[in-house]
Amino acid sequence: MAKIVTSPFDVADYLRTPEDMAAYLEASIEEADGDAAFVAGALGHIARVRGMPQVTRDAGPSRESLHDAFFDADEPSLSIFLRVVGALGLKLRVDAELDSDAATEGVSTHS
Repeated sequence: MAKIVTSPFDVADYLRTPEDMAAYLEASIEEADGDAAFVAGALGHIARVRGMPQVTRDAGPSRESLHDAFFDADEPSLSIFLRVVGALGLKLRVDAELDSDAATEGVSTHS
């Protein structure tokens, strides 16, 4: 049987531009299925690429608080999350899920 050769994977190697980072965060939000810790982990990967000392200076919380929020918390703080998103030069956008029954339930079509 042939030997399988593997190499370490680090998502940080693929987050080179702000567009890469935004796409990665957007994909993590879409795939998270409500798992806030999953999304926080993705944001932590982006922060690591940018440099935690710089993110800490720009966002405010201590390095330990950021690490805990990204990698150790089941439910990361929304306020820390939003401050870090801003410190990374990213912004969040919300779009309506138009193909969902829930998106139109209770919406009046009257003007």
